[in-house]
Amino acid sequence: MWHQQELRLEPRSRGFHLITDEVTSALTELREVRVGLLHLQLLHTSASLTLNENADPDVRHDLDAFLRERIPGDLPYFRHTLEGPDDMPAHVCASLLGTQLTLAVRDGRLALGTWQGIWLGEHRDRGGARRLITTLQGE
Repeated sequence: MWHQQELRLEPRSRGFHLITDEVTSALTELREVRVGLLHLQLLHTSASLTLNENADPDVRHDLDAFLRERIPGDLPYFRHTLEGPDDMPAHVCASLLGTQLTLAVRDGRLALGTWQGIWLGEHRDRGGARRLITTLQGE
């Protein structure tokens, strides 16, 4: 079985947001897969996807604080500044963290560790709605 769909993620504030439930709720076909893979591809260059802690929101806060400190918007060598001081740092964060995830599916569910969840990293102050292509493959 192959299934592909596009999800629209509502605009979020800058930072990291747990989106596991949002993704799995939208993919009703996930329940039909005994063994397979779910590939997620974010269609943006200033946001990211990563798999990390799903229980303590302080982890999301701390990673955002870490990245903001190390990749500020006022670095003198940034030349791509037409879209604002948060844009180039957002591109750097997206490149470092990535915009794709491939996750195992087992018995109709994502085969995640106990404390793992899918994060959307919004790296712009006002990034707007984000689009995510989901491709489910399995039997």
